[in-house]
Amino acid sequence: MLNRNLLILIFLTYTYQLSAQNKPNRKTIKTVRVSKAPKIDGILNDDAWKNTEVITDFVIFRPDNGKPVSREYQTSVKVIYNDDAVYISAQMNDPNPKEIPKEFAIRDNFSISDFFLVTINPNDDGQNPFEFIVQATGNQADAKVSNGNEDLNWSAVWESAVSTDHKGWNVEMKIPYRALRFANRPIQSWGFNFHRRLEKLNTQHTWTHVDNSVGNWTQYDGLITDFKDIKPPTRLNLYPYASATTTSYKGKSEFDYSLGMDIKYGLTENFTLDATLIPDFSQVGFDNVVLNLGPFEQQFTEQRQFFTEGTELFNKGNLFYSRRIGSSPIDQFNVSSTLIEQDNFDSNGKRVNEEIIDYPTKVTMLNAVKISGRTKSGLGIGFFNAITEKTQATIKTTTEQTNGGATSKTITTRKEVIDPFTNFNILVLDQQFNQNSTVSLINTNVTRNGRFRDANVTALNWHIETKDSKYNVDGSVKMSNLSDDIYNPNTGYTFDNSFGYNSGNWNWELGYNFENKDFNPNDFGILFSNNEQTIYGSAGWTTLQPTKRFNSYNFSLYNQLKFQHFSGIYTGYDLSLSYNAQTRNRFSYGGNINYSTESKDFFEPRQGTTSGVYFLQPESKNINIYISTNSQKKLELNTSAYYTGYTNNPKTGYGFSIAPRYRFTDQFSLTYNMNFNKTNNDQGYIDEVASDIIFGMRDRKSYTNTLSGKYSFSTKSSLALSFRHYWGSVSYNSYHTLNSEGNLDPNNTYSGDDVNFNSWNLDLNYVWQFAPGSQLIAFYRNSLVNQDNKSNLSFFNNLDNLFKQSQRHTFSVRLVYFIDYNKLKNLF
Repeated sequence: MLNRNLLILIFLTYTYQLSAQNKPNRKTIKTVRVSKAPKIDGILNDDAWKNTEVITDFVIFRPDNGKPVSREYQTSVKVIYNDDAVYISAQMNDPNPKEIPKEFAIRDNFSISDFFLVTINPNDDGQNPFEFIVQATGNQADAKVSNGNEDLNWSAVWESAVSTDHKGWNVEMKIPYRALRFANRPIQSWGFNFHRRLEKLNTQHTWTHVDNSVGNWTQYDGLITDFKDIKPPTRLNLYPYASATTTSYKGKSEFDYSLGMDIKYGLTENFTLDATLIPDFSQVGFDNVVLNLGPFEQQFTEQRQFFTEGTELFNKGNLFYSRRIGSSPIDQFNVSSTLIEQDNFDSNGKRVNEEIIDYPTKVTMLNAVKISGRTKSGLGIGFFNAITEKTQATIKTTTEQTNGGATSKTITTRKEVIDPFTNFNILVLDQQFNQNSTVSLINTNVTRNGRFRDANVTALNWHIETKDSKYNVDGSVKMSNLSDDIYNPNTGYTFDNSFGYNSGNWNWELGYNFENKDFNPNDFGILFSNNEQTIYGSAGWTTLQPTKRFNSYNFSLYNQLKFQHFSGIYTGYDLSLSYNAQTRNRFSYGGNINYSTESKDFFEPRQGTTSGVYFLQPESKNINIYISTNSQKKLELNTSAYYTGYTNNPKTGYGFSIAPRYRFTDQFSLTYNMNFNKTNNDQGYIDEVASDIIFGMRDRKSYTNTLSGKYSFSTKSSLALSFRHYWGSVSYNSYHTLNSEGNLDPNNTYSGDDVNFNSWNLDLNYVWQFAPGSQLIAFYRNSLVNQDNKSNLSFFNNLDNLFKQSQRHTFSVRLVYFIDYNKLKNLF
């Protein structure tokens, strides 16, 4: 009944507020069509810019929100168009042009540099603009924005140029219509806003005032009218590629090459098909693997561009964990457990032994497509589909037969499927309205060939705000269904809803959520724990204007009351208080204090959440602090530290990180990060012997050293270094048996091994953008992984031990070329 009433409420709210919200006193100007396009060189002397309305009177966005910009730092912008593109020029006053910060960066990355940013929203819906950025160095960045969230993985091909003169610096931009999505109408008005960042003043200006006390920044666009007789072009972009990779490991070398293509095709004015044919992920960055002794898998970030670009719709509801595609085989029937190991000859004189001689650790993705877009009425539609190939392990069977004192041996091999031919797909319908609200329906499906399980999850999500954007209701209801021939088909569900307020200095939220014991989205999504329910609440206060000493500061409070859903058992309570601040000198600092009561952990014993078996986690008190110095200085320092104490328990934890960054020149910088963590007398699951659940009292420590650097030859050419060494070790002091009260009893009979784990990766990348949208990438990786029981080694002795292992060397070259169908068509 609750869910049905909630759906009715959402529907009524939607139908009542469907019309777009119009802001009063909106800045509006007219654009003009030009017959001769300006040359994109950063010099604003083309005739095309004459007799064009000037956009000026910028105001401060941050930190002094709403104050007018002084004349000496004022900005003047012009917008014109023709049949092919929108052209934008900006002249930015600066009394000291030679002091404009100009640190180089690679595309889609920000540096210590001024920038000019334009948002273009052809649908003028206040929620989904396109964003194009040019830094004072000439470096480009772009993003697709949804509800204020910038997707910098989205990329378009467009032109820009910069120049510096005695007045300041200038930008010229050409945004082709193929980079935008707009309707085919004779006369159009588009939402626009312009941002200017002044790094040395730590300030940002905008054309239209963005009120930071209420609403989202995308709701404050100005309007540019009189786009006449422009037509959406055929949006067909081809990205053919060729790559070659060589790998050497343990004295053996392998060579591989690949030819393929990515395609972007505009199906309609607002919908685009993206496809990757014969995908190549040979140059994907390494994962930050750690020693994981907990009950949950480690979650990794996605680094494959196809799965990071333009996936805003598919991430609705948090049901899409793209690393499931092409990950480790699911091995549902546990091939290793089916092996025959017959030690002695049977009565027929036969002995059989089986072993796995080849077990692939990755599944190959064959291809993937995604279709996404949004109509003028705000309906977003997304469809995603990917296919992975059948993956098999190879098993060698050795059969020995005795007959009359003679023994014969027969060796055969067979294949066992550990991951079948699999189809992953997602369908999303997302209706936005009122410039601040959305309701989404999402379905994910995994279909596996043969007897392997299938999975389906459906979710309804809502975020609805009042017209003034002060109050909101946010939540979801989800249902999962698994079907296979091992377990009976089961259906799980989850519900979450909160009410919140966000206006002026204050914000607060109060909510409730639960996942039942059968809710499991993990065939395509990721959820660490189910069978939980939580009552949660938060409150926060933040400055809206700078003070005499601070640019900003804020406080926040969060707390949650936790229960098991299946039984209703109270499991614990958490409380957190945070503070963050930045001074006028750009020195940032802050921290948080956290408290957790003694809690019943149903996950650490690994017995299933309905077994009634739990471990009593001790009451804890934790403090975290951090500082960050002025990033504009050549030397920037970021550091943090924490300490955790436990009540009536010998366990303690502490750690720190230090990360200096030094900018040698505007083209060359290095960042080093050292992170150390230590936990004494930690208690955790080890093993299960008969009916005993074995825990260990252990000392844990980890060191993580990373080094990253870049050298930019130009905005089109750069060399980047990424290095990481992780060392995690565990030394066991004693062993214990978990009792029925969740406490530990001494166990003097169990014996186990310490753990020493190392992961080493060094990546070196050279990128050259030799033409718009086209790249040549040369890539080298050196990697090492080792795990043993030598946990008591010193740091340098551990390194010596690591480098006794075989190193893997990988070198690859990849060439990607951008082809615009419209230019190709004109050639012929």
